[in-house]
Amino acid sequence: MSTVIKVGMADLKTAKSPDSLTTLGLGSCIGIALWDPVTKIGGLAHIMLPDSTKIKNNTNIAKFADTGIEELVRQMIAEGASKARLVAKIAGGAKMFEVSGTTSVGNIGEKNAVASKDKLKQLGIRLLAEDTGLNYGRTVELNCENGDYLIKAVGKPIKTI
Repeated sequence: MSTVIKVGMADLKTAKSPDSLTTLGLGSCIGIALWDPVTKIGGLAHIMLPDSTKIKNNTNIAKFADTGIEELVRQMIAEGASKARLVAKIAGGAKMFEVSGTTSVGNIGEKNAVASKDKLKQLGIRLLAEDTGLNYGRTVELNCENGDYLIKAVGKPIKTI
């Protein structure tokens, strides 16, 4: 019997096969799925912002791409995953609001996607697939048994990356 473990906004969790991890309503946020194909340990982080260094008195490391991905890797290794085997898939990073002018609010989704990819590269974790950008929200689910990352969006077919 498998369990679907919910990951909230600015949250991260790990799970082991046959369980899966899900996070709802990714708009400009990014859902970063990490998976070790040998131990079948998975991790999912719901990242809201790209860079923790821009915020003072930040206590939630899961909220940011830079600190959230590092913490997810740390927790997965503690569970028995190997950093060398980890692979990543990301989804989200939508441009949810049309903002006139050049405010940074308008494209936070793209910034989140870029920051996530940069951090993965820095940690030497291969990005296998992504479903980012455009203008709609996504709900994602990581299957820890096979590494499938299901992307669900209103009015769109379910996509597996």
